[in-house]
Amino acid sequence: MTARFPGQSTHRLVKGIRRPGWGMAIGALCVSASAVLLDLAHTAPGTASFYRCLLALPALSMLAGLERRQEGAPPRRRYWLTLAAGVLFAGDMLLWTQAIGEVGAGLSTVLVNVQVVLVPLIAWAVDREPVPARFLRCLPLLLLGVVLTGGVLEQGVAVGTSPRWGTVHAVLAAVCYSGFLYLLRRGGHGGHVRQLYTAVVAWAAVASLLAGLAWYGFDIAPGWRVLGWLLAVAVCSQVVGWLLVATASPKLASHVGAILLLLTPVGAVAMSAVVLGEHPTPLQLVGCVLILVGVYFITARKHKTDDRPRGKRFRQRNGSRPDDTHTSRGPGRRRADAGG
Repeated sequence: MTARFPGQSTHRLVKGIRRPGWGMAIGALCVSASAVLLDLAHTAPGTASFYRCLLALPALSMLAGLERRQEGAPPRRRYWLTLAAGVLFAGDMLLWTQAIGEVGAGLSTVLVNVQVVLVPLIAWAVDREPVPARFLRCLPLLLLGVVLTGGVLEQGVAVGTSPRWGTVHAVLAAVCYSGFLYLLRRGGHGGHVRQLYTAVVAWAAVASLLAGLAWYGFDIAPGWRVLGWLLAVAVCSQVVGWLLVATASPKLASHVGAILLLLTPVGAVAMSAVVLGEHPTPLQLVGCVLILVGVYFITARKHKTDDRPRGKRFRQRNGSRPDDTHTSRGPGRRRADAGG
């Protein structure tokens, strides 16, 4: 009888993802639970960010150990990328949590989801990854959906205690969030996803602790009730949600991954209605529908081939790897990578 590890169920789930789009969508919906669970925890940003990372590390370390046995360890130089991603992840968590109280949950949600523009822009600027025209056509619809879902246009919407500083913190959170998503996707291109993601969460815990002690408030003993809710955040968001995102995003175009993450505010609205008894307004429901329509338009099966990396599209059409064309071409055929 073989021994079972506590993390084996998540290990099989992550390893068994054959459709990265579905993995990304499920991950986004799992991450959406964190907003409601953090509201129930009701603790300082530094405390919440530190413990949601710390409590996730045992399960993530077990998953990373299983991967290390199968794939070996990643090169040490790749861990520098995890340091930057971890610091940005901590910055996103701290700044966004701080902005909610200062500018309101609606506007902070809208501003942080500007990542749908920033992530493809970063990928285009750094990696020269093309942005499809249909994404640009759909972008206004998606941004309108985010605005409506955040409830910014509602009458009597809460604006928080310090709108000016809240806007600054939310914009900085959006920048950190976009940088984190870009590095998370880029780091996964070389494999060893679980080991590198575990390092990201560990660095995020360290950065959250330091920032919490210095600026954002930190309670080393927040109480069992708070720790229980933060454990739920750690499992739903860090262990399952973001690990699925880290696994799926390298297999998707940057704009597709960014759009699928817009399911996060949609899931947060739905879970708030179920768990907290908050009733979404008609405009919020319209915003959710617009986001879902935009997600479908971009990720529909008829567009799926166009959004995949060039090598996969080539294999589907020709039944062989791109490199095989160099050896199998006939005397009069050009190389697949030749110009003109």
